[in-house]
Amino acid sequence: MAIGYIKRKKLGEGTYATIYLADEIETEDSSKIYYSPTCTIKPIRKVAIKKIKRSDMIKGLDLSAIREIKSLRKIDSRYVIKILNVFYFSKTLNLVLEYVESNLEIIIKDRSIIIMPEDIKAWSYMILRGLFACHSKFILHRDIKPNNILITVTGIVKLADFGLSRSISTQSMTPQAITRWYRPPELLLGSKLYSFGVDMWSFGCVFAELFLRTPYFPGDDDIKQLDTIFKALGTPSEKDWPSLTLLPNFIKFPIYQRHPLKNLFSAVSDDALDLLSKLLTYDPSKRITCLNALKHPYFINLPRPTIPEKLPFSE
Repeated sequence: MAIGYIKRKKLGEGTYATIYLADEIETEDSSKIYYSPTCTIKPIRKVAIKKIKRSDMIKGLDLSAIREIKSLRKIDSRYVIKILNVFYFSKTLNLVLEYVESNLEIIIKDRSIIIMPEDIKAWSYMILRGLFACHSKFILHRDIKPNNILITVTGIVKLADFGLSRSISTQSMTPQAITRWYRPPELLLGSKLYSFGVDMWSFGCVFAELFLRTPYFPGDDDIKQLDTIFKALGTPSEKDWPSLTLLPNFIKFPIYQRHPLKNLFSAVSDDALDLLSKLLTYDPSKRITCLNALKHPYFINLPRPTIPEKLPFSE
């Protein structure tokens, strides 16, 4: 018997791919995908099929798909989405991924949900465990944001969408990575040599968003994005960030004073604010690493994180 898939419905669509909910089935047919939504064959399990759009092709393969497949096959973690299969159908590359029911963006936006500090601690710890699994394999995710952080019905976090991921390199990399609101200042200023710190900044933005229930730095373009960051955290100086003026797109910005994070995050604990400040450090060489973030007192001190099964959930 072979493995086949019955498409059930479209789950979402992005720049590079369309995602479908599907049932994995046993079949004698050589075809990989059936389109009948009324098919009654008993499924093995539900899966997500990521149908890659033809765009950036190398020898017939999409570059984002190559990156995603390579990264996911290297990483083995409970907190990272698993790739189950890869196949061609109708001259289109399809990635079969484990199906996860929700994501952090849905939960943040659901105003019927009350998010407690211990919930934020639980999600944050699992996100960092997933990131640590990536970084320990020398992989940058390069698109950490709430809707790429999937949540199972049992409360487990799974990092997803590795289409922009790549192995760490001493060679130049594009600064046009990471969704703008979660993009660190070094990329906004054109840096092509960067490391794990870019993911840590993105996580810092997500961490802040969990407390605020709205994006921390919503900029309309790259200049406005930098302006939004500098207004919130103060304009960096060479004392804060010695290599600042050497960045390709460096320009002088108005001098904004740094205000204590406590002014905006008034109900947030001091240890959480200390972690946030270390995540949103301008100089990437001084930004906290994933391992050190996991060891931060925030995760040791009370309250204890909510157990995954008790975390708020919304679809």
